[in-house]
Amino acid sequence: LAGSGPGERRASGMAELRGVNFVSACGFSHRAPDDPIVSPRRPGASHDHSFVGNVTTGAFSTMKSLLSAATTCRRAEDTAAYWAPTLFAGGQPVEPARATIYYRRRTVAAVQAFPPGFKMIAGDAHARSPQGRRVTFWNCGVLGGVAPSSTAPACPAGRARSLRLHITFPNCWDGQNLDSPDHQSHVAYSMRGICPRTHPVPVPSISLILRYPSLGGAAIELASGGQYSAHADFFNAWRQDGLTKLVEECLNALRHCGRGS
Repeated sequence: LAGSGPGERRASGMAELRGVNFVSACGFSHRAPDDPIVSPRRPGASHDHSFVGNVTTGAFSTMKSLLSAATTCRRAEDTAAYWAPTLFAGGQPVEPARATIYYRRRTVAAVQAFPPGFKMIAGDAHARSPQGRRVTFWNCGVLGGVAPSSTAPACPAGRARSLRLHITFPNCWDGQNLDSPDHQSHVAYSMRGICPRTHPVPVPSISLILRYPSLGGAAIELASGGQYSAHADFFNAWRQDGLTKLVEECLNALRHCGRGS
């Protein structure tokens, strides 16, 4: 914008990003007390997790094993692995009915596709107080009429108003490391559309939304403890050409590309 300052140009650029996304709609795959990022090659070493996407994700998962497996996602090229702590209601596991995974662009600068084998964790499995809604929150869906909350709300009855857990991953990368010792230090969140100097490479912002056949309420607890400990893991095993194409033709072309076929 001629004559406008940096702040005005940034605000204009951010406005253009509204609705710029593509979606991977994925079914529930399986549960297991495994975590191939935090506890690789140690089956049973983790709290219970619910896995969506790749159907083989487990303690021994590798890039090669994931790429050769099937997926529960509507986009066949999305063989990535996604997982979060299992939800319990009254001591009984509640498997997510499905997951909606948004890939958004939240930076003024163009984004890069995650490199093959990239790993990261969003959220804090040890949190015992609210983490902040930029990272995670609960609600009852857009038709639920319930504001986002740090605790699981009691949702009104109705199929479209069931409990949802939202976890959003960092969207800035240090440009060097596919992982880090704490699985978080190599990534960061952008601020007002700009990545920090320590993590200068913009990547897609992943929001994982788990939809449960539950009305929520006080009896809900995550396998990692309480309702505040929401977190999720991402292991990039997309068929890389498919991911790169979506990033370029959707996110960097400022388009909404929907859920795929």
